[in-house]
Amino acid sequence: MESPHRPVILQVLPALDAGGIEQGTIEMADAIVRAGGTALVASAPGRLVPRLHHVGARHLPLDLRSKNPLTILANARRLARLIADHGVTLVHARSRAPGWSAALACRRSGVPLVTTWHGVYRENVPGKHRYNAVMASGRRVIAISAFIARRLAHDYGVGPDRLRLIPRGADTAWFDPDSVRGPRMQALAEQWGLPDDAAIIMLPGRITPWKGQALLLDALARMEAAGGCGRAWACVFVGPARARDRHGQALLRAVAAHPALHGRVHFAGHCADMPAAFALADIVVVPSLHPEPFGRVVVEAQAMARPVIVAAHGAAMETVTDGETGLTVPPGDAHALAVAIHHLLSMSPQDSAALGQAARANVLAHYTTAAMQHATLAVYDEVLGSALARHFAAGADLPDTTGSNHAE
Repeated sequence: MESPHRPVILQVLPALDAGGIEQGTIEMADAIVRAGGTALVASAPGRLVPRLHHVGARHLPLDLRSKNPLTILANARRLARLIADHGVTLVHARSRAPGWSAALACRRSGVPLVTTWHGVYRENVPGKHRYNAVMASGRRVIAISAFIARRLAHDYGVGPDRLRLIPRGADTAWFDPDSVRGPRMQALAEQWGLPDDAAIIMLPGRITPWKGQALLLDALARMEAAGGCGRAWACVFVGPARARDRHGQALLRAVAAHPALHGRVHFAGHCADMPAAFALADIVVVPSLHPEPFGRVVVEAQAMARPVIVAAHGAAMETVTDGETGLTVPPGDAHALAVAIHHLLSMSPQDSAALGQAARANVLAHYTTAAMQHATLAVYDEVLGSALARHFAAGADLPDTTGSNHAE
């Protein structure tokens, strides 16, 4: 069992695979270890387990994905045993099914629970509000954007005594345009078959309808039908797709239906080197049809000083200032998206670079991984009476901003 003077933080989530929740889990495990704590993660295995081990954390294999009530109860018993066996001092839940098991285990063990509300959870069937509510039940409840904080306060009654606003962030050392060299970019360009002389329009995200890939194809076809932008261009979808995915097949049919799109649309699949991918892009487009709870890829693209276009809803309205750090367009409006793309592709290199630099400056000021890590450690300290944030700040050369992340 660990010493009581060394906080032992257990994070629980469905699986350690690709995604924003998983990335945030790795980042917090790294911060906990660097601050002198012990970091544990309980989840089903996934591709990020080696990265978790690399930062000095320990993975406890436990499949917490099932929504079956009996399985949730069984997982609660398993988590309670893990809490006792490893001397866990705080549990941090990041998803609903694991959150229910964690809440029951914490109640049994007397260990405090912290939750992070990551998604735009719908309430489209009876009982969904109650199912979602576990993510608003923590001793502290972390909202990843002001958009989410407002919903937690209004729909779930989370008061300022428990609600903490901690935006996600980009690793600005990894997502740094000055650190990406030509060979990395060339390797991706060759792998994806991109033409040398074309402006690259990139949409990063899983191949799924609500991410807006079909809308982007419609916008590009409209732009070409209106006379084009005077430049050669190529569109790249960077993100995984499910096997035998119907939406992916529909996108291929849409490309085939528009002669102006032939040979110009590329499906890159999962990419392990997103800084190099963003460095290739002239424009990054995130036209999500539903509001994003945060939109990590928008911030990462801005950290790489890329001009971005986003749909004007959700947390994108916090991370992008129209005309200053990027462009916003009405959600689902293919014509407005076509106009915005044409505008960015028609800008001078100097104006485009200035827009990108303003975007990176915004990220450096408000949306860094280090700031997110420090603020989350401060939440742990509130609950435990520990000094993780202070130790982390000393090692990371950060100002101590403990207490500055309360939601308004």
